[in-house]
Amino acid sequence: MRHRLLVVPLSVLLAAAPVQSAPDGAKIYQRCAACHLATGKGVPGAFPPLQSDVRALAGMPDGRRYLVLAVTRGLAGPITVEGKTYRGMMPAQGGLDDESIAAVLTHVTGTIAGGGKGVKAFTAAEVKAARESGATLDAAAVARLQPKLPAK
Repeated sequence: MRHRLLVVPLSVLLAAAPVQSAPDGAKIYQRCAACHLATGKGVPGAFPPLQSDVRALAGMPDGRRYLVLAVTRGLAGPITVEGKTYRGMMPAQGGLDDESIAAVLTHVTGTIAGGGKGVKAFTAAEVKAARESGATLDAAAVARLQPKLPAK
């Protein structure tokens, strides 16, 4: 009995493989909008806006780490945002992988905070490094890491 060798072109195998699309930061942001609103303007006295301070933080290495940790570890105030003090609690956003966190932070800093194309996109590698560096921090410790922004 002769065995036939079946040759399948690589292009056929690749076409049959499921295509993994990049996470949609705008769609992921919907879970944030419950508190911060679809516009990112927040609720005065309760939930801080995700506007100018977030845009500024995205331009600073320690600010970018802080933003990742706020999502991955949560925040327990007090924090100061746009000159106002917030004392609430933001729970860690579980169930998001590094790519999803990068996507939502890129959406927030570029679209919600109005940074546009001028804000460097977050990467999964950057998120992973920040997540690992803050693995032992609780939400209150993350809040204490809030970087001081330059005077306007």
